[in-house]
Amino acid sequence: MASSTSSFRITDELKAQLEATAHRMNKGKNRIINEALKEYLDRHNPEWLRAEARRQSLLASKHKWKDEEFWEKLGAETWDE
Repeated sequence: MASSTSSFRITDELKAQLEATAHRMNKGKNRIINEALKEYLDRHNPEWLRAEARRQSLLASKHKWKDEEFWEKLGAETWDE
């Protein structure tokens, strides 16, 4: 994948935190910045949010809870009265 160089300013505190995290995780600062930026942009992309909401909804709809039959039956009896 092609890449380019960017220049930006960060606070001294943020720089120190980045350096400490990079050292602790044994990752390069550039890699951490790129991963963080991608995650941030993905989270703020409306299309990604819709896709994630749909994914979670589909996962939840396929999950059968232990007491689901009980509550479905109870609901049906209550509404049929």
